[in-house]
Amino acid sequence: MKNTFSYYFLTAAGLGLLVCGIYFIKTIEDPQSVLRALPYICVGLGCGMFGHGVGEVILRSAMKKDPAAAKQLEIDRNDERNLAIANRAKAKAYDMMVFVFGALITAVALMGIDIILVLLLVFTYLFIIVYCTYYRYKYYKEM
Repeated sequence: MKNTFSYYFLTAAGLGLLVCGIYFIKTIEDPQSVLRALPYICVGLGCGMFGHGVGEVILRSAMKKDPAAAKQLEIDRNDERNLAIANRAKAKAYDMMVFVFGALITAVALMGIDIILVLLLVFTYLFIIVYCTYYRYKYYKEM
């Protein structure tokens, strides 16, 4: 998404999802099955899309007004030191996530929650671990 129009569209779509989700939360009196979670999913996705779109629109507007700051931001974004710091922070967060997510799965399983939810969490956890293992092996072969 390079042009600003797509960010305006993302902002409008996010706002639309947010409004629809709030509308459904207020109007549906006795939700059944999927309709219990769908309005809240719409609100969450709408907030995320709206926030991302507005942030990008503001950033691009500020970059147009001050080309020197835009150039400095691009230099900072591509600086090797900043990239190394960001990658190291992601690695630490991933290491912590593995243990926290494992503890969450164990807690949810011990609470007697529906087996579908537990299996969904376990498959997501295993997907992340397999994804990490695949790229570790791939990078190991490259380096």
